[in-house]
Amino acid sequence: MASSNPFDLLKDDDSDDPSALIAAAQRHKGAESAAVAVPKKGAAAGTAKAAAPAAKLPTKPAPPAQAGMRGEGKKRTSRGRQMKCLVPNRFSLSRLFIFSSQPKCLSLYVSISTNQNHDLESRSRFHAMVPINYMKPKTHDNLGSKRSPRLDHLTYKYVVPCNRMITQYVKAGDLDSALRVFDEMKVRTTVTWNSLLAGYGRKPGLLKDAREVFDRIPEPDIFSHNTMLACYMRNGDVEGARDIFGGMPVKDIASWNTMITGLAENDRMEEALGLFLAMPEKNSVTWNAMISGYVELGDLDSSVSLFRDDPFKSEVAWTAVISGYMKFGKVEMAEKLYGEMPLVNLVAMNCMIAGYVENGLSEEALKFFRRMVACGFMPNPSTLSSVLIGCSNLSSLSLGRQVHQFVYKSPLYLETTVRTSLLSMYCKCGVLDEAWSLFNEMPRKDLVTWNSMISGYAHYGKSDKALFLFNRMTREKIKPNWISFVAVLSACNHGGLVELGQQYFHSMTNDFGIETKPEHFTCMIDLLGRAGKLTEAIKLIEEMPFKPHSAMYGALLGACRLHKNTDIAEFAAKKLLEIDPKTVTAYVQLANTYASVRRWDQVARVRCCMKDNRIIKTPGYSWIEINSVVHGFRSSERAHSELPLIHEKLTELEKKMKLAGYVPDLESALHDVGKDQKEQLLLWHSEKLAIAFGLMRTPRGLPIRVFKNLRVCNDCHNAIKYISALEERELIVRDTTRFHHFKNGSCSCGDYW
Repeated sequence: MASSNPFDLLKDDDSDDPSALIAAAQRHKGAESAAVAVPKKGAAAGTAKAAAPAAKLPTKPAPPAQAGMRGEGKKRTSRGRQMKCLVPNRFSLSRLFIFSSQPKCLSLYVSISTNQNHDLESRSRFHAMVPINYMKPKTHDNLGSKRSPRLDHLTYKYVVPCNRMITQYVKAGDLDSALRVFDEMKVRTTVTWNSLLAGYGRKPGLLKDAREVFDRIPEPDIFSHNTMLACYMRNGDVEGARDIFGGMPVKDIASWNTMITGLAENDRMEEALGLFLAMPEKNSVTWNAMISGYVELGDLDSSVSLFRDDPFKSEVAWTAVISGYMKFGKVEMAEKLYGEMPLVNLVAMNCMIAGYVENGLSEEALKFFRRMVACGFMPNPSTLSSVLIGCSNLSSLSLGRQVHQFVYKSPLYLETTVRTSLLSMYCKCGVLDEAWSLFNEMPRKDLVTWNSMISGYAHYGKSDKALFLFNRMTREKIKPNWISFVAVLSACNHGGLVELGQQYFHSMTNDFGIETKPEHFTCMIDLLGRAGKLTEAIKLIEEMPFKPHSAMYGALLGACRLHKNTDIAEFAAKKLLEIDPKTVTAYVQLANTYASVRRWDQVARVRCCMKDNRIIKTPGYSWIEINSVVHGFRSSERAHSELPLIHEKLTELEKKMKLAGYVPDLESALHDVGKDQKEQLLLWHSEKLAIAFGLMRTPRGLPIRVFKNLRVCNDCHNAIKYISALEERELIVRDTTRFHHFKNGSCSCGDYW
């Protein structure tokens, strides 16, 4: 049966050809005619109001006529039902005009409005809805007029739908389509101009265009001024915003709030405070802007003081102060304030989870997340992003997979942000196969997605795949950013690709117009240093356009230890201590460099300096997750409940390794003790303890994943290669710089790390 709704024509028709749409409308009209009893010729002669009999429509029967209603009333009701089915009303056409593509709407309007079979009343109703380019007002030319024209009833009927359509396009971010509708309008109201101005104000970088629109408004109102004010602030032009604000004939509370919020977002809190004190009437938005502004500026005391005086204390203000406490590491204060909130919401919960993660309390973040879900709160992409970062920090692959299963069953799985967070989690846990599968399954990939996958391959030592993916990204016309080049330079660094890394470093500025940042120079210094080009690394530091930071000298110092260059190590350590006198890296790396050349007197001197300055070395620490339980080990561990069995397993492995040709690298034992004691210290390194425990507690054939807080030493790296071959197991070790995937006696890093 043919559909009785003419709008069904648009459901399966994606054509933008007006003629095709008109033809479809005519086919529909023919189908409807077959369902209507056609009167005999002459049956309605002599009367202009004669109507065709009611159609037999597949709908519920009309309700019976009320008592006292005339007979023609029932006929009129039936005729009205027929008209409702065959002829759309003004409201339905208005909705169609807003939500359908413009060519289809215009074609449908034209086909209906030019149909000669409709009665005069229906045709005039349709004609009032036809877009402006088909209704040619003869007396109004709004472009050059000083005042908006006075609207009559007929003009109002088509201006309002056009305004609605412009608003819908602006909300959808389609400014070009909004402008096309605007240009076709011969009559425009202030609402029309304001809608278009809001479109320009939403997008940064269109300040000049927005100003041109504002200057052309015949009668700008308070909304026009407020929109222009927000546009100036969004583009960082505080002076221009101040001029607009000062020239406003009338200021409402939104004007003051826009100005205060813009000043706060541009880190001008003193000016914002001046306006805040001068403001005649304040609302919760005003207080929220000031409290949040002080938090972002880092003035927590002022933020807390304002919060205490805030008469509204909205959820935004509570959350801003909680965020401030977390930002400054005052976790207990944040927990206390969160407990005092009269009504918690998802934003506050996200703030707590993110704060825990940022303060190194990932376990607390995951516990909080479990409680949140148990209480029935549905997480959003921001929640899951923080939770998955926590899983990555703890290297908790099992919990990350649980989150993946949870997300997979919810609409959140359609979010690109959520899938990218999952992909990043798998990369950081060393499961590149699952990360790659997720990457290929994603229908939409943003720049963050590409960067995450490139970075994952880079840190896994698969430089060729990382660079291939970067080149593929650029071929697909996705412009890289500075983070993309950090990943690319890291890939070159881990692969020892010095010349290629230098080419990418220069092309970043020359070919892509991306400004170099300290992170790029740190990668290049590490790349040159690992390759033994220490002099070139120092030259690069000296030629930098900005002041070096600690990570650069830290990378240089690590390269000196690797190549046993004590002279440059002393220079780098001195510079590092000038930047950060309390850094542990300078002392430890310098001592290790002296130890590598057996200058034990200098090692002792450095350690005495550490003791005098109360510098505590971070102990080596490794952990492994088995059956959703994380087991941690320190070097020369003494507290684990199964330590005797672990030592027994290690002794057994050592015998097998020595039979296979393993020789302990005593230079990795950075203590002035005897040979036997050095071998014992090396055997009890934290990563070896974790691997032995994993071999004891995991089924044969499953890979073992171990994570370490320091760089893997040469002896452990060599020993783990032997263990992977003897035990026929894949051993995946992540240290501070990269992943090492050991399999069949070799490592994915190619012994270059």
